[in-house]
Amino acid sequence: MTVWVTGGNGFIGRDLIRLLADQGRAVHGIGHGLIDDAECARLGLRNWVNGEIEAANLDILAKLSGLPTAIFHLAGGSSVGLSIAQPLEDFSRTVVGTARLLEWLRRSVPDCRLVVASSAAVYGAHHGGPISEDAETLPVSPYGHHKLMMEELCRSFAVSYGLRSAVVRLFSVYGRGLRKQLLWDIGLRLARGERTLTLGGTGAELRDWVHVRDAARLLATIADRPQPDAFYVMNGGSSVGTTVADVTAMLVRSWGGDGNIAVRFSGQGRSGDPFSLVADAARLRALPFNFETSLSDGMADAVAWLKGQPA
Repeated sequence: MTVWVTGGNGFIGRDLIRLLADQGRAVHGIGHGLIDDAECARLGLRNWVNGEIEAANLDILAKLSGLPTAIFHLAGGSSVGLSIAQPLEDFSRTVVGTARLLEWLRRSVPDCRLVVASSAAVYGAHHGGPISEDAETLPVSPYGHHKLMMEELCRSFAVSYGLRSAVVRLFSVYGRGLRKQLLWDIGLRLARGERTLTLGGTGAELRDWVHVRDAARLLATIADRPQPDAFYVMNGGSSVGTTVADVTAMLVRSWGGDGNIAVRFSGQGRSGDPFSLVADAARLRALPFNFETSLSDGMADAVAWLKGQPA
């Protein structure tokens, strides 16, 4: 089975490539960044095209690998902050890149299965409790708006041309290799020897934490399951909410600094930052799918990696 991963050089993409290769699939990728032959061998990646998601580069990859049976589409913007600072670039990477991929599929391999990594950011900041896939979508950042536009493009091509796509709205994915967001920032500060950590927000904010290995497993599982409709949406979350304060305390304990590190919260959140982002996971459980990495084990693994990074 020949599969492609767009955005394969990213945080989730690398774990997904390793998993798919371990499952015996012929994995090929496209996205930004150089991956040399030795690294390709380590990941289990047979071919890599460094470049934008556009027809010319997709044609190059097709010549190298043959036409794909399935594509995992992870390319696109990956940061709320960067989307605010550079909205046009985020739009181009997420929306334009997806439009180019869909048009290429329509012309070249319309029976290919497409699994698309989206984000819980499409739901916005107004929900409380578990959020179902049918909940209202009111994104508050360019990042969230662009992910929703990406989803609507997939819906349009499903309705108009029958292209099959399954959209997975991933919640708070974490783990080794993630060089941004809360855990990365705290790890850098602890590595520099800081003993008083003042963080934004109240600490009571709820997030649905998903280890990167489980996120990769979910994407791979969805590609293997029958799809009820040409366009399908599924939450990529466990339905278990854990506060930012509890996750921070868990990280500090795993670091080994529980007794001598003080954590304080400013009480002021960022504008548009949701208080609660927790998935309704009923559709996911019906696959069936179960999360294998507990938050405590995942946090210990992330801390082991963080400790090896330069401060």
